[in-house]
Amino acid sequence: MSFFRDLALGMRFAVSGGREGWIRTLLTAIGVAFGVAVLLGAASVPTFMNERDDRGDARQLGVGRHGMLKPGDDTMIVAGASSEYRGDFVSGSLLRPEGAHPPVPPGVGKLPGPDEMVVSPALRKLLDSSDGKLLRERYDYRIVGTIGDAGLDNPFELYFYAGSDTLKETTSTVRIDHYGMSYERPGLDPSLIVLIVLACVVLLVPVAIFIATAVRFGGERRDRRLAALRLVGADARMTRRTAAGEALFGTLLGLVLGVLLFLAARQLLGVVEIWRLSAFPADFRPVPALAVLVLVAVPVSAVAVTVFALRSVSIEPLGVVRGGRARSRRLWWRLVVPVVGAVLLLTSGSASSLGRFGVFQTATGIALTLIGLVLVLPWLVEAVVHRLRGGPVPWQLAVRRLQLHSTGASRAVSGITIAVAGGIALQMYLGGIDGNFNESTGQDPARAQIGTSADVVSGRTAENIVREFNATKGVRQVIGTIDSMMSPARAKPGDDDSVGTVSLSVGTCATLRELAKLPSCKEGDVFRVTGSDFPGDDETLAKDAKPGARLFIDHLDKKAHWTVPEDARTVPARRAPDGNHFGGIFATPSTVDVRALTNGMVSTQIRLDPNVPDAAEYVRNTAYRIDPTMNVSQYQAVETNDQYESIRRGLFSAAALTMTLIAASLLVSQIEQLRDRRRLLSILVAYGTRRSTLAWSVLWQTAIPVVLGMAVAIGGGLALGTLMLRMVGDPVTDWLSFLPLAGVGLAAIAVVTLLSLPPLYRLMRPEGLRTE
Repeated sequence: MSFFRDLALGMRFAVSGGREGWIRTLLTAIGVAFGVAVLLGAASVPTFMNERDDRGDARQLGVGRHGMLKPGDDTMIVAGASSEYRGDFVSGSLLRPEGAHPPVPPGVGKLPGPDEMVVSPALRKLLDSSDGKLLRERYDYRIVGTIGDAGLDNPFELYFYAGSDTLKETTSTVRIDHYGMSYERPGLDPSLIVLIVLACVVLLVPVAIFIATAVRFGGERRDRRLAALRLVGADARMTRRTAAGEALFGTLLGLVLGVLLFLAARQLLGVVEIWRLSAFPADFRPVPALAVLVLVAVPVSAVAVTVFALRSVSIEPLGVVRGGRARSRRLWWRLVVPVVGAVLLLTSGSASSLGRFGVFQTATGIALTLIGLVLVLPWLVEAVVHRLRGGPVPWQLAVRRLQLHSTGASRAVSGITIAVAGGIALQMYLGGIDGNFNESTGQDPARAQIGTSADVVSGRTAENIVREFNATKGVRQVIGTIDSMMSPARAKPGDDDSVGTVSLSVGTCATLRELAKLPSCKEGDVFRVTGSDFPGDDETLAKDAKPGARLFIDHLDKKAHWTVPEDARTVPARRAPDGNHFGGIFATPSTVDVRALTNGMVSTQIRLDPNVPDAAEYVRNTAYRIDPTMNVSQYQAVETNDQYESIRRGLFSAAALTMTLIAASLLVSQIEQLRDRRRLLSILVAYGTRRSTLAWSVLWQTAIPVVLGMAVAIGGGLALGTLMLRMVGDPVTDWLSFLPLAGVGLAAIAVVTLLSLPPLYRLMRPEGLRTE
């Protein structure tokens, strides 16, 4: 009972200490609130991912419960009509019901009719804005409804369903009778699992350090009050429990503020997008077990940290005595922690063989390595400052302050040290595995930027498609071919697909030069092109398409014959802008009557005019007007794995949040230290010390631990990054990856120092000499 009575007494002190007591309590509460909000956000990630996956499954197309579907009262023809718009992906489908009771997508109250569509709120906002003018031309439908949250991945998703009465059953469509399919998701690559473990520990350990720092705000003033408590008869254990109660009250208040901050921040997720990441507020619900753990562990840790901190402080009735010069910090036990962490990482095995225990071992190793940096930093600061001598007056004031009491300064920069060290390790790791998830496509965006393909029912339609792309604003060149498959004349109608086919591509000389290495070309030429990337093309060309060979121009129709000219030259294929080598028969328009084709495909590779803004959007508008289901792709030299890209975006968002939190904590800690020194600063000013001298001394007092902290962070981060890359068997690709992050850390310190100058000048006023 005495334990809880002493805690209650400390909580009373926290609220009855007047203005000073409340300021101290609020500083602690604000610090804890930031940390708790971040921890609750981390505890909500599993729920967020599950909710998003469930909504994604719910809108999957149900292609039939009993095999191949036939038209019925509950079926519907669906075709994809997605595209891009200024770098954003616009997803959508065309719908044509085949009966009176077609399936309805999730989040949609009623299916749109012909020339109508329902859209997501973000898409409606874009279409209604001036920025959506070109997109309105593409999706020229009447908006009759809005898709609810149940049918969207996130609040900023651009999604629509459009009605059609002309949609037919083709290779580009699918017949469905329901929405909702659950697919087995592929497992994460082992190196991505290690990345997630590294990111979680790196981002959460600084938060834990920050909370531990926040509950110790106002420590010097608190110790003096406890000395007065000893004077009236309290023993040492009672003073420690009372101090714990005082910290507990600020922590509990911080818990309440943290929960409110978390609730406010998750509402912000619905209206603010960070690195293309957003979520519905309802998705961010902490896992109950993790939420309870946070709400219990934080106050318990506050009590434990306070009691542990007072072990090195002797609080006597006539004053406070701290362990100072009589006993310097020992290094050996501080090195044990990071060494144990490194051993755990070295013995955790390769990423491919990690089980649950391996993941736990890896996380523990990373955490111990980072925490070890925090333990080494105070020793390093003390060892360095006690060897510093001389210098200008501001420098001497800063050094003397650190020589007398460097713990507070070391504690203040410990969070930024861990954040930078972890960031360096993450940057090294990402640089090492980046090549595993970025694959060269072979495409050449310098020759063409957009490719399209569409099935056509006639050669005349194919000619019109190429002609319309040529006439589109912003198009500099169209590498357009009308493609079909030819079969040997010996084949009979009804022969199956086992009969060899020869590809036919018809285009102008300018087009054919982009696809084959032609010595010369003029209208009327025909070429036999070898070196195709597609299996069997060269063999079929050599066997069935020799000069003089007779072929059916359409292998499905088998009516019109065409003969390979005797003067047809054999040439090698050239890599096309889309990265492929195409082979077969290449012919100029006058040699083949493409209007006789009844089944073929038109392919275009389009070079845009860089001087025309939104040239790509004009092309997409043309493609959608010709055929909403036409495949349109943007060429890129490198393709990034979707899982890797998603994790990386989330990592950058969380890292930015953590760095902001650490910077805020450093500012609060700096102000708290200045408040503890208010009386001393006022005395120095009263004796004639210039304010600029004191300001520079505060700057140096911050800069010395920061520089040492950056040195520890760089060394620890490089070591940790190397150990993590060893787990996945990848080499270190960039030993200088620490430079940007170290620069960010130093910039954060500079900003915090500048923001602390106004409070510093206010604290140096004569009113600071007053005492109670």
